[in-house]
Amino acid sequence: MECIFCKIAKGEAPADKVLEDKEFLAFLEIRPLNPGHILVIPKKHYRWVWDVPNACEYFEFTRKVAKVLQKSMKTNFIASGIAGNDVLHAHIHLVPRFKDDEHGGWLKIENVKKIPEEEMKSIAKKIRESF
Repeated sequence: MECIFCKIAKGEAPADKVLEDKEFLAFLEIRPLNPGHILVIPKKHYRWVWDVPNACEYFEFTRKVAKVLQKSMKTNFIASGIAGNDVLHAHIHLVPRFKDDEHGGWLKIENVKKIPEEEMKSIAKKIRESF
């Protein structure tokens, strides 16, 4: 059975994509902790970030996305996290932080934001246009 991230990478499942190249894809998280929350994945399935053989390129792609996210969302603080428990496909979270964003010093996973689909598409467009 293929994972949802593999389906997104192949264009078989919808996602609000912000940047992609031959190897990697960045798209908006559907359960964002803040507006602009992005997931960065390798297009090929790897269980853990540590399994990605071209990790330098993966992190350079992620850095590029984070810098544009910082600019487009008008914040200096982009929190990041490497995960793998929720979806069993390597991914990196990039979360813009804002003053009074209800998270305090640490991101709180229970503070998922309800962002309408139209607004998510608008956020993705704003980020894409900042590259």
